[in-house]
Amino acid sequence: MPYFDAASSVPLHPVAREALTAALDEGWADPARLHREGRRARMLLDAARETASEAVGCRPDELVFTTSGTRALHTGIAGALAGRRRAGRRLVVSAVEHSAVLHAAAAHEAAGGLVTEVPVDRTGRAAPAGFRAALGDDTALACLQSANHEVGTEQPVTEVAGVCADAGIPLLVDAAQSLAWGRHGDAWSLLAGSAHKWGGPPGVGLLAVRKGVRFAPPAPVDERESGRASGFENIPAIVAAAASLRAVRAEADATAARLRALVDRVRARVPESVPDVEVVGDPVRRLPNLVTFSCLYVDGEALLHALDRQGFSVSSGSSCTSSTLTPSHVLRAMGVLSEGNIRLSLPPGSVGSAEEDVERFLEILPEAVREVREQLAGPGGRNGAPERRTARTGTATATATGLEAEAEAEGARASASAHAPGEPSVTVDALGSLCPLPVIELAKVIGEVPLGGVVRVLADDEAARVDIPAWCEMRGQEYLGADGEEFRVRRLS
Repeated sequence: MPYFDAASSVPLHPVAREALTAALDEGWADPARLHREGRRARMLLDAARETASEAVGCRPDELVFTTSGTRALHTGIAGALAGRRRAGRRLVVSAVEHSAVLHAAAAHEAAGGLVTEVPVDRTGRAAPAGFRAALGDDTALACLQSANHEVGTEQPVTEVAGVCADAGIPLLVDAAQSLAWGRHGDAWSLLAGSAHKWGGPPGVGLLAVRKGVRFAPPAPVDERESGRASGFENIPAIVAAAASLRAVRAEADATAARLRALVDRVRARVPESVPDVEVVGDPVRRLPNLVTFSCLYVDGEALLHALDRQGFSVSSGSSCTSSTLTPSHVLRAMGVLSEGNIRLSLPPGSVGSAEEDVERFLEILPEAVREVREQLAGPGGRNGAPERRTARTGTATATATGLEAEAEAEGARASASAHAPGEPSVTVDALGSLCPLPVIELAKVIGEVPLGGVVRVLADDEAARVDIPAWCEMRGQEYLGADGEEFRVRRLS
């Protein structure tokens, strides 16, 4: 079964498995003890630290191992904020940081701190100028991921680090997605990573803090890992994590070239074979193994299940697949379509079958999308748009789908009415309906008003605030804005 969700986690690297097995016999003792077994465990821990620090680009005594990448981020942010509390209480983050960073920012804000988000462009990239504008005399710390976990866009870490250095502010880099592919220069102040992202065992993270950075480990602390990571070190897992990081870095250039070619194939062929698709993320400055696209008129969860039935394990940032039913904060910040979102992140292994798997995915995807669109009675299904019955109201034509009962079961009410005299308009009432139904109803009625006419969409689904403007961008219509739960779209074509 092809596994295309490497951005979440990758299988254990063969080198990691080998190192883990060996270390289970040698690294079980307490490395803080002075007896023979303890010294042996300490040697393994020190060797792993040296290996990992070489890959990261820091001194061994600047790096500690944590229980996860999330813990590394939380400790790094809390420690830097506490260490620089006299400088100020402002934390600056990009709008597309991993949720671990945003959760830490929310906790800081709840405790009375200040948080400033730096916006990103439509590719998901934060500009150095945006960080320069956000930094102030009261800024204690800035955070920037090296590459985005949802769309693969690489961030200008070196440039932003320079901006922060000029302002005398430390920069924490979340390198979870990109540490396997290479170093991130020398200008960063703190850096965090997660072993299960590069083929190490889960439950191991790393945090590097440069000498000279004011840092106060959050309480309670103990004598382990310089007080920056409490608890007994999992030496076998740490050894396996360091060994696998060295192994994947040795293979990184060849692996990146091979996977980038496959991802380029996906980026080119998906829009050719599937109508109404937007490939998102920076087309050039991106991770070599990740591609994300969004499909109009598609329920993300339904598409995930359809692909899973065909044997493909993929991920999604669609609100349809979220327990909170809110769109991905990354896609929302980018202003791109969130509905029908699919993320493919290819694992580094499976050299022989990777090309065959990608080809088969490209073959089955169009039919999977058509089937889901057909289920939702959306444009692009096998039979096209469903039949409608129409009712003339004033200067507008109101529409309702032939699958009215099904839409009502989803909470969609496709009613229509005339609006301001002299302005041809249609109102679509989609209150109570969830992604992607508001956009589906909008697409069905846009042709019912003349050029220059307006469609008013009533929708209370959070995803509509992202998807309706994104739909207008994709379809060449004019988004006029929103007033509460009313969204206005002018027909231009």
